[in-house]
Amino acid sequence: MNAKPISYDPTWKEKHQPMITTAEQAVGRIRPGQRIFIGTGCAEPLELVAALTKRARELSDVEIVHLLTFGDAPYAHRELAQYFRVNSFFIAENVREIIQEGLGDYSPINLSELPRLFDSGQMPLDVALIHVTPPDRHGMCSLGVSVDIVKSAAENASLVIAQVNPNMPRTLGNSFIHIYDIDALVPSESPIPEVTLPKANDTTRQIGENIAALIEDGSTIEFGIGRIPQSLLGYLRDKKDLGIHTEMISDGIIDLIEAGVVTGSRKTLDRGKIVASFALGTKRLYEFIDNNPLFAFHPTEYVNDPHIIHQQKKMVAINTALEVDLTGQVCADSIGAKFFSGVGGQVDFNRGAAKAPGGKAIIALPSTAKNGAVSRIVTHLSPGAGVVTTRAGVHYVVTEHGVAYLHGKSIQQRALALISIAHPDYHADLLRGAIESKYVSTDLADKEGKIMIGPKELRTTHLLNDGTQIYFRPIHPTDEPRMRDLFYRLSEATLYYRFMGHQKRVPRRQIQDFVYIDHRSDVTIVGTVPEADGEQIIAIGSYYLDPKTNMAEVAFTVADSWQEKGIGTFLLHYLIRIARRNGIRGFTADVLRENKAMSAIINKSNCKVQCKVNGNVCAFTVEF
Repeated sequence: MNAKPISYDPTWKEKHQPMITTAEQAVGRIRPGQRIFIGTGCAEPLELVAALTKRARELSDVEIVHLLTFGDAPYAHRELAQYFRVNSFFIAENVREIIQEGLGDYSPINLSELPRLFDSGQMPLDVALIHVTPPDRHGMCSLGVSVDIVKSAAENASLVIAQVNPNMPRTLGNSFIHIYDIDALVPSESPIPEVTLPKANDTTRQIGENIAALIEDGSTIEFGIGRIPQSLLGYLRDKKDLGIHTEMISDGIIDLIEAGVVTGSRKTLDRGKIVASFALGTKRLYEFIDNNPLFAFHPTEYVNDPHIIHQQKKMVAINTALEVDLTGQVCADSIGAKFFSGVGGQVDFNRGAAKAPGGKAIIALPSTAKNGAVSRIVTHLSPGAGVVTTRAGVHYVVTEHGVAYLHGKSIQQRALALISIAHPDYHADLLRGAIESKYVSTDLADKEGKIMIGPKELRTTHLLNDGTQIYFRPIHPTDEPRMRDLFYRLSEATLYYRFMGHQKRVPRRQIQDFVYIDHRSDVTIVGTVPEADGEQIIAIGSYYLDPKTNMAEVAFTVADSWQEKGIGTFLLHYLIRIARRNGIRGFTADVLRENKAMSAIINKSNCKVQCKVNGNVCAFTVEF
């Protein structure tokens, strides 16, 4: 096999000999009291960092600023705190301890705003330590796997020292710096640090599957950092024409490209390009992105700009959280008062995706922490926890137990939706906390154990003869307003047939009995159609098990404008399938004699049907 042609000028060392120096000589130009920027992620210039650390005792009051570094951080040791003060915009594991001990600083800021700190002079940089490719024949060096805020730092620092490495992938896009904008060149042939992202587990796989259900063909996706966004990749194989506009890419993206899933053909901006600002991965990824015109690496001020993001049609932003309270406040950078990670690009992408045509802003998190000992869905955020995404800005929240849509919802609707996707072990405590905090009505106190999401296996669709697609799913705790709307749309005759009596209103308590069920002995399936505000319930079918007889009482209702289209027949047959699967022996149903349509549906159920007439009521028994 022929070796890959080099993309840099092989004579660069000879041409730029006066600028070439050793790491020790280069960092020897650094003085006490200066502010030093260190390159991001896997582009951390480790040889320059090592040389700087060796000079620690010759320096004092040196501030080291960086975003996210994945290599060693020898300067972030307790014994060197008197010489180096770490100030990180995002806390990685290598500096977390010293920051949590109060010997280092964390500066929370939206990533889109960070380059302006350098450009405006609000945070002047004395030195930038960066990692680049050798120059090409035009003198341009690529910033490789980390463009992000490195480009702005290099453009604004008084002294720029570059580790120049042919192993650095030459990424394309707005990722270049001219060699004459660098002050000192330190040749290196060390391997680029590799990061193997955490493998998916059962919880993150289920979260990934739940997120994938929200992603439509032609969407443009942002993947945040962490196990959850990476777990999603495996569930996107059946999607078509996805685009990528994200801060970070990792190895998993290669499989989607090779499978033809990611094409970028429907992107609004940068059509056909995968846009990113940095890469974290292995040699496989580095070789794939090297000189690959499919990728366009851009600085943070472009990638994270909400104005750019919201122009992407069907933009989907996927970010993670450490804790979410029942009002929808999202904590993503601290565990209580202990700073853990950073604001990052969550707010940038959340705002951008929320404003994009057909966009979705998603916050994802496991429902528990510490092996199930702690709920991440909480009544109130932990003392000291910081709010990254406000309750007004949150849209979708996803756990392994389901999806809660909060945008535009009341506090009660939010609380019930979030309780339903919390771990079942914490439903009771969360409901009590919500009632005590006056988030939900006290009349829900007896619904403990019934704020549940039904099994996803019960979702299905049915195509009417006129081509209309009806979506059927288990009823959700937040369906109370939709159920109320359904009942108030019903005619007097339909209400009379359903409740076997004349009534002008359906009591709230009665509606709640439909909504809050355990999905085991009680099952309720609703038929929905899309509406501007989400969906409209047009049909409902329920059964209620009598454990003494192993028979269940069945009933269903179809909105007047949707009657005589076969929906009732479908609902009954679907409920029979569910009941059979649950080992139920049969159904019972009391039907008014004048309700000929319902009687006809039951008689055509393909089951053993018996009917006893008692006055004006037909008592049906349907044995499976």
